[in-house]
Amino acid sequence: MTGQEVVGKEQQALKVQYQTASADDAGQRLDNYLARVLKGVPRSMIYRILRRGEVRVNKGRVSPSYKLQEGDEIRIPPVKVSTGPVTIPSSNLHLVQDLKQRILFENELLIVVNKPAGLAAHGGSGIEFGLIEAMRALYPEERFLELAHRLDRETSGALIIAKRRSALRNLHEQFRNRVVKKRYLTLVPGKWDRKLNLINAPLVRNELRSGERMVEVNFKEGAPSSTGFDIVENFGDEATLMAAMPHTGRTHQIRVHCAYVKHPVGGDDKYGDKAFNAHLKSLGMNRMFLHAFRISFVDPATDRVQKVEAPLPEELEHILQVMRTRHPRQ
Repeated sequence: MTGQEVVGKEQQALKVQYQTASADDAGQRLDNYLARVLKGVPRSMIYRILRRGEVRVNKGRVSPSYKLQEGDEIRIPPVKVSTGPVTIPSSNLHLVQDLKQRILFENELLIVVNKPAGLAAHGGSGIEFGLIEAMRALYPEERFLELAHRLDRETSGALIIAKRRSALRNLHEQFRNRVVKKRYLTLVPGKWDRKLNLINAPLVRNELRSGERMVEVNFKEGAPSSTGFDIVENFGDEATLMAAMPHTGRTHQIRVHCAYVKHPVGGDDKYGDKAFNAHLKSLGMNRMFLHAFRISFVDPATDRVQKVEAPLPEELEHILQVMRTRHPRQ
């Protein structure tokens, strides 16, 4: 693929559609339902018709986060929708061309993909194109593909995508019951205290005037948030390679918890240490050092525990090699 490639035919206008939510649709957010039904329509357009009230559920206006119930009647206005797979913007071609090679595990109910840093999990909020849109383009035969969870745009690693609504519900229940276990790798400045193996610090999410989303520790108003930590490798007083195991799933949780104990994630432009970030950049790192290395869950297809590991990206492995050269083991 070269340039801004359109995989598919010309777009055609649709008439007003009326659809009835099935049992398989129950529990799905309205915006995600529309993204699945209106393949080829940018997320920005979907949110636009929602804001205008052109989409109605049971003849009334609802928010994008409304969760469908079986039997809901959904009015969908005329929009232009691609008759073929999704258009892939040229700026994202280099990130999605190798997604097929990034599949870590797949069966009839789900896919685990090694998401690259720099690619958003999904479109929206000013981002037209994300990993789920790319996967729908790569799997045009699949009628249902939805993210089971999220990773920050600059975080790489294992991400689960459900192929069936039943699998998505199963995985969401596993997340709620903390059956799913995730292990991240991150490089932080300084020497981590071995006694600091659990951080319990409630988090609250704020939105700045600019629209930027910030999360901070707030013991009065924050939601309970807990992250376990293990030291993986020490690099003197310069840095520590840590494993982080989130016990809750708050936005930016690992990043904020690391910053809270004065060991911010390396390369984190939002919560990080500018001096340490500049130091890592001088060593050749141009991204955030946060990688979802391992995920384990009960496979809905077999009812057995499945562990999947995502290899550390070359650019992060390179930084570790540089660190090992600077701090050889005795």
